[in-house]
Amino acid sequence: MLFFTQCFGAVLDLIHLRFQHYKAKRVFSAAGQLVCVVNPTHSLKYVSNRHAVGQTSTEQGSLHSHHPLETVHDPQLIPCMCPLFSCQWEGHVEVVVSHLRQTHRINILHGAEIVFLATDMHLPAPTDWIIMHSCLGHHFLLVLRKQEKYEGHPQFFATMMLIGTPTQADNFTYRLELNRNQRRLKWEATPRSVLECVDSVISDGDCLVLNTSLAQLFSDNGSLAIGIAITASKVHAAEAEM
Repeated sequence: MLFFTQCFGAVLDLIHLRFQHYKAKRVFSAAGQLVCVVNPTHSLKYVSNRHAVGQTSTEQGSLHSHHPLETVHDPQLIPCMCPLFSCQWEGHVEVVVSHLRQTHRINILHGAEIVFLATDMHLPAPTDWIIMHSCLGHHFLLVLRKQEKYEGHPQFFATMMLIGTPTQADNFTYRLELNRNQRRLKWEATPRSVLECVDSVISDGDCLVLNTSLAQLFSDNGSLAIGIAITASKVHAAEAEM
């Protein structure tokens, strides 16, 4: 009976996911947009960070009896940009994409315009929905986060970050669009570079911010569809023509 119950639950979850994907494809197929159903992931970064702080303090206490060691750090190395985990990986920006795919299993979507369908919006904070978007010869990281910026008042934060340098990021403009029940909400901005921390982007408010009531207004059965479009900035396109 236990085996049957577990199998039946897994089948129901699969049917629910397929149904959400079918609904999204039916809604956005007329526009020719690619739909990606993204399941939520509870962020383990905060728990890992607290564990790391305690571990670090213990290690520092034990280091007092040893000779100090000199470490040489390569300034071109950047830390892992995955906001879900406290990952100790470091590498060059050219291999960030492969690290995110292989280690953290983050999917990549291709195309100029896609639809990001985040499921289970009712889950408690902190929760993240993440995908990578390949477009115009570059890779972008889309992060949707549910977080309590003020205690007891969860909010949703959505931002697009270029996996590259800030100079490269200035060459693009991204647009996030919510459209449901004859209501439309757009956010358009220049993406930030992954060299900047996602947490700082959210704390600065330089992203699409939704309170719970506004998110519910645009959601459908606990899922939120966000249209994503990325274009080359007109200023840089004009400079290239000159």
